[in-house]
Amino acid sequence: MDSTRPDRLTAFALALALLYGALRTYWQLGHMPERLSPVGPDLVVFTGWWAVALCAAAALLLAAMLAADPPRPVRAALPVASWAVGAALIVAGALLLLDVVGGVLPGLRISFHPLGALSKAACVTTGALLLRAAFRYRRRTGRHALPALASTPRWAYAAAYTAVAGCAIRVAAQAVVGFGETPLEDGWMMPVFEAGFLLGGTLLPLALVHRWGRIWPRWVPGLAGRRVPRPLVLWPGAGVSAGLVAYFGAGLGQMVSERLNGRNPFPPQDGLALPEAFFWVSVPAYLVWGAGMAVAAISYALRTRDTAREGHLSVS
Repeated sequence: MDSTRPDRLTAFALALALLYGALRTYWQLGHMPERLSPVGPDLVVFTGWWAVALCAAAALLLAAMLAADPPRPVRAALPVASWAVGAALIVAGALLLLDVVGGVLPGLRISFHPLGALSKAACVTTGALLLRAAFRYRRRTGRHALPALASTPRWAYAAAYTAVAGCAIRVAAQAVVGFGETPLEDGWMMPVFEAGFLLGGTLLPLALVHRWGRIWPRWVPGLAGRRVPRPLVLWPGAGVSAGLVAYFGAGLGQMVSERLNGRNPFPPQDGLALPEAFFWVSVPAYLVWGAGMAVAAISYALRTRDTAREGHLSVS
């Protein structure tokens, strides 16, 4: 299939935007479920009728990109508007990160609400597919995408190690207040969560920029010298970075708003009383971690793009 032509996934995105927008409208008309998230509402920042407006905007943009090419000024504005609306939808569904963690690791006892998780997943998926459609539309209308990279640039290494530094700062902040001071339940899945946490903050960002993230190293039996499947590194890197940036970016904005209004963003609750300074260190650290890994993921995508459909990658 020609990658520059409108495809079924873009049409699916249009249908999803319409259906999800209809659901949000129904909820806004007095049928909102009582509980959709561990922390209350299912969406953040863009809530209420703003969520309905984003779905309507996404549907209009997707329909325009599926239709015949409009006049040049509109054609130039469509990707930019799509990127803005797509990013807003992903931010709105940022609490999906809690659902993923709570669903994958139920032993942490993060309350899981299936309907709320599906709602946030629909919101984030609509945003992600809108972003994808915008990039495809640029190619279809003759606008060049970012060029493939022949080697990993210095800025990518800097971004990956910045992500590792963000993870290290987050761990250091926890060490200062004590590792026993956490809102998560201590259970048999806690070591699994901690292992995934550390791998996501060290191994994953480094795999996005180092050679062993693209080619299996010599010590891997039977695979040495072969290409590492692109989705094995790129998809986790993109997914984790998007989740961190959306969730903690929105969280940091709410923290600033609360503090400017003279309120403690994280008052003591449920017997847990952490100093406010802890959050002013840990939340930006998460955001730095996610942003650094997002840049590294972009470099990985550009570095491996020419070989994405090949079955073998030279070891040279």
